[in-house]
Amino acid sequence: MSEHHSTSTHVHHDGTHHGDHGDHGGGHGPTSWAVAAQATLHCLTGCAVGEVLGMVIGTSLGWHTAGTVALSISLAFVFGYALTMRGVLRAGVGFRTALKVALAADTLSIAVMEVIDNTAMVAIPGAMHAGVGSWVFWASLAGALALAFVITTPVNRWMIGRGKGHAVVHAYHH
Repeated sequence: MSEHHSTSTHVHHDGTHHGDHGDHGGGHGPTSWAVAAQATLHCLTGCAVGEVLGMVIGTSLGWHTAGTVALSISLAFVFGYALTMRGVLRAGVGFRTALKVALAADTLSIAVMEVIDNTAMVAIPGAMHAGVGSWVFWASLAGALALAFVITTPVNRWMIGRGKGHAVVHAYHH
């Protein structure tokens, strides 16, 4: 796989732009696996917080699988978008712009991640009903999130290489 070093523009708090010759995946063309993995890990961080919280709440309250999964997915999107927005808001942009950037950067990545990890959790025998005190629950959840990371990384690589996904966030980093 070839590395592509693109020129990206960073927006600073004072509104000035500064070119940087780093591999941020902001351009079109081949994107390194490292850049894709970093973007996926960033997405996974927010998703995992929401996913784990949703699974713990739903399982602890004895909810049906569908309710627990729905809560987990909802919280994964909320925390995933919030994590991206936090970084973009630090660049001095307004809430509406930060939300648009987060939606553009994370929607497909979070959706793929959620389909994979929730499908895995439901498919692993006993995982959804093991309870939060069980190693089966936690091992299943960790395995499901790891699988989601592995499958989502090529999706993010493809998107970043086309100037989409986390590539749009890099214009706001400094």
